[in-house]
Amino acid sequence: MYPSSCDTFVALPPATQGQRIVFGKNSDRPCDEVQEVVYFPARDYNAGEKVECTYIEIEQAAHTNAVVLSRPAWLWGAEMGANEHQVCIGNEAVWGRESAEDEEALLGMDFVRLGLERAETAQKAVDVIAELLEKYGQGGNCMEDQSGFTYHNSFLISDRTEAWVMETSGKYWAAEKVGVGYRNISNQYSITTKIDKEHPGMREYAKSHGWWDGKAPFSFAETYSFMTTARIEASGSRYCEGRNLLERSKGHITAETMMEILRDKESGINMEGMFMTTGSMVSVVPTDSTLPGVHYFTGTPDPERSVFKPFIFVKDIKQLKQTSSPSYGPDDPVKKIPRFQSKPDRKHPLFIKHEVVAAIIDSTKDKGKKIMQNMRVLEKEKMAEMEKLLSSGISVREW
Repeated sequence: MYPSSCDTFVALPPATQGQRIVFGKNSDRPCDEVQEVVYFPARDYNAGEKVECTYIEIEQAAHTNAVVLSRPAWLWGAEMGANEHQVCIGNEAVWGRESAEDEEALLGMDFVRLGLERAETAQKAVDVIAELLEKYGQGGNCMEDQSGFTYHNSFLISDRTEAWVMETSGKYWAAEKVGVGYRNISNQYSITTKIDKEHPGMREYAKSHGWWDGKAPFSFAETYSFMTTARIEASGSRYCEGRNLLERSKGHITAETMMEILRDKESGINMEGMFMTTGSMVSVVPTDSTLPGVHYFTGTPDPERSVFKPFIFVKDIKQLKQTSSPSYGPDDPVKKIPRFQSKPDRKHPLFIKHEVVAAIIDSTKDKGKKIMQNMRVLEKEKMAEMEKLLSSGISVREW
């Protein structure tokens, strides 16, 4: 299967309006897949405890941060999310010279959650992912069926002060720091000669395979990508379109700007078809550590027909029941061997309501138009409320 999924963006001052980081991602997945939005509070663990990820069990950290995640409802990890320290992460599927592993290990989506749970900064998240990648590897089926859909992963990670792009091939990786401006990633390697952190054996491995002669300037993308670009042509188009959309708004990029980019169908960023945008996220994180970050999630397919709903980390957060899918525990077909022998109903309450509304929009022009207008009004009202918190903070009573 050719690359056909996901676009992730970040904008930093001076590209943004005000002293804020703006992060965004469209998660493009199989059109029948449900994406849920879930919250997990911070926790402490005893020495020696384990955590069961999507396919494998690994050592648990002594402490995990509070996280909010948008994830395919069948797996443990996440397509995108944020933690209480305002670290945001999104991942992308990438393919290259090195074959992706069918053998079950950590999924790229597991790394997203693990990075959020274990890191207080974007740079620390790079280190966490690198350490776990070295120890456990990446691999396994990335879809809820028996297709054997596998890939390597790239990550875009941001916090209050900077962003990092991390791209992997097997256990090898390179990372690029982004301090100002904007950056986006799609389903292709994009780190060239600006490499700020890397796997210590990454260059030698490439040299031993004849991918690099050891003399020319080392470009991670050129070295680890396919020799031909046909397989990444579609993602290349979306990558360029995304970069152009960011460039047009450079200097005044806001949450609204990012939402419009994610809703753009002409560019292919808001994807339709067998692979479609099944969930979207936009985060606004002030550089001022006294102010809260606001994380907007759709929790439903197609951001054009969805409302971006705000989430803020505060005390005593209740589980997000309207966007949480049914849990099947040990009876889940994902957990049974052989896996994926059946596919249970994973629709959460909001998803079910969204299906009804989407059908009305498709079938009734006037009523559908009115519904869309009301959705945008609601979204703008909530964003206006959030703007007050982004500018003035949260009072003790609100907290």
